[in-house]
Amino acid sequence: MHTLVLNAGYEPLAVVSFKRALMLVLNDKAVILAGASNKTVHSASKVFDLPSVILLSRYVRVPSNRNIPVSRRGVLRRDGHQCAYCGRPANTIDHVQPKSRGGRDSWENLVACCLKCNNKKSDKTLSEIGWSLGFTPRMPSGGGWTVRGAERVEPEWNAYLEMLAA
Repeated sequence: MHTLVLNAGYEPLAVVSFKRALMLVLNDKAVILAGASNKTVHSASKVFDLPSVILLSRYVRVPSNRNIPVSRRGVLRRDGHQCAYCGRPANTIDHVQPKSRGGRDSWENLVACCLKCNNKKSDKTLSEIGWSLGFTPRMPSGGGWTVRGAERVEPEWNAYLEMLAA
């Protein structure tokens, strides 16, 4: 179970474990805005509702130029877990410009790829094998991408993440 953390200005900051969220609430550093439906945790003497969304009591300054680090999971998520070459389900990533030919690990050079296409492409360029991409790979943008740890979005978070996109 994870919890969405909102800054004091209601902008989403991060996703943390329910334990971390509960500690922030118990130490009066945050308040619960939404709880997980019918989920509780028991201590020796108390019962606590699991928080789904919490609001920090104090504003935390966040750098304005937050770059999204490149990761295998991020590339697969950006491409919708679909192969950039054939459209089938993807479980690997591929360098468009092969690393052996100077390709970098960047959002612009990595795409989701199925194992069959990845093996077929090998260390060749797209022009050498006559393939093309249906899109231009780039760093993702939008509210859900700037929130650390928001790979899996809970339904209770949608209203708060939509505020970020607006």
